[in-house]
Amino acid sequence: MYYKLDGHRAVRCSNAEWFEWFAIADHRVAETWIDDIQVSTVFLGIDHNAFPHADPALFETMVFSDDELHPVRRYFIWEEAEAGHAEMVAMIHTEMKSAAARAALAWERVYERLKA
Repeated sequence: MYYKLDGHRAVRCSNAEWFEWFAIADHRVAETWIDDIQVSTVFLGIDHNAFPHADPALFETMVFSDDELHPVRRYFIWEEAEAGHAEMVAMIHTEMKSAAARAALAWERVYERLKA
């Protein structure tokens, strides 16, 4: 099955329509850079769901790190894709803050030992 976007809504289309649309369309939902990590969410236009009776997986969030791409999550509708992108970005930021807090606590303990 092929789909193209009508605004933010995915609509079925023929193979030929999809190729024509996909060649010129902006199919990016969101892109966020966090240091050297890229979080990218795009409209795929082709159903990537392996289960025939499930909703089509038409959007995908991927994380690119160290020149590697990591397929992360797929979604049925634009709003799910936006929410999934925001959640992935938030999870990365939370982990960064958590790691910094652990590192800061470790440094405090080391600093206290150095002062003694």
